[in-house]
Amino acid sequence: MPVVYIGIGSNLGDRKHNCLKAIELLGENGIVVKKRSSMYETKPWGIEDQPRFINMAVETETDIEPQRLLRILKDIEKQLGRTETQRWGPRIIDLDILLYGSLVLKENGLEIPHPLMHERDFVLKPLSEIAPEVRHPVIGKTVKELMESLLRK
Repeated sequence: MPVVYIGIGSNLGDRKHNCLKAIELLGENGIVVKKRSSMYETKPWGIEDQPRFINMAVETETDIEPQRLLRILKDIEKQLGRTETQRWGPRIIDLDILLYGSLVLKENGLEIPHPLMHERDFVLKPLSEIAPEVRHPVIGKTVKELMESLLRK
C-alpha cells in the first residue's frame, strides 16, 4: 500500500480542532493515518493580510488512487465548512496531497508531488518532523535537505 503524505492547514475558526477533525475524517474514509506531526502556527503565504495558520502533516497508507483521494480530500474540506474563495486566501481547512509514494503525476487539476512544497516552510517543517529521510521524487533531495535549503535562503 502506498505511503501518502498529506498537508493540513487552517486559519479560520478553531484552527486546531479543524485540523484534528480532518484527521478523524481521513480515517472514516479508509485512509489509515500512521503518523502525524506537531501543529505549527505559521504566517500566511501568498496573501499576507489574513489570520495565521495552524499547519501539520500526516503520514497515511491507502490504496485509493490519486484522483479519487483528491475528491475525498475536497469532500472532507466541504464537510468541515470550506467554501471556495480567493486563491491562497483564508480557509477553515486545507488538505493537500504532498507525496504519494514515489509517484510523479500531473493531470486534471492534480500534481504530485505538490508543486510548491519545496518552497514552503509551513509544509516542510511538519513533514520533516515525520518523514525527514523521504526523498522528493522529482528534485531528488530528502525532506530534511529541502528544509535545510529553504532555511539558507
